[in-house]
Amino acid sequence: MLKDYDVYTKKMEKTLTVLKEELGSIRAGRANPKLLDKLTVNYYGTPTPINQLANIQVPEARQIVIQPWDSKILNDIIKAIQMSDLGINPNNDGKVIRLIFPPLTEERRLELTKEVKKLGENSKVAIRQIRRDAVDNYKKSEKAKEITEDDLKTAEKDIQKFTDDYIEKIDKIVETKIQEIMEV
Repeated sequence: MLKDYDVYTKKMEKTLTVLKEELGSIRAGRANPKLLDKLTVNYYGTPTPINQLANIQVPEARQIVIQPWDSKILNDIIKAIQMSDLGINPNNDGKVIRLIFPPLTEERRLELTKEVKKLGENSKVAIRQIRRDAVDNYKKSEKAKEITEDDLKTAEKDIQKFTDDYIEKIDKIVETKIQEIMEV
């Protein structure tokens, strides 16, 4: 059983993946098609992501163009964007939808920075919980005489090491996103 940390490292890797996805949906001054990933449109009775209903392009740094494959859903896509928390009013010429992203204000940048830090902290809490679970499992194994006390100490050190590595990765991801938000 000793040295079998794959279960825990996979969970920690999943935590990083979720953090990156969440941060990808935060607007950082540039137009990013990932901002639309969470938006769905009621398409023939089924909530469907916009990226499955339209061609999405970024022709300029502050603009996204959405070209629906079925022109009948143009207004539904516009409603979904207006009801979202993007805070952007879509422009529509009857064939395509244009989303123009205004530059972020300093106040909004600071709000986004706080949100990014909060997401980072939540990820760190999840990593620490995984560490706690891992250590508890090894302690149970030691009590059940499946591993020695020395094996337990080694496992605790190893688990702490990869926990520290993942916390460091989270810090780097958060720092990169904050720099992206603060760029003018």
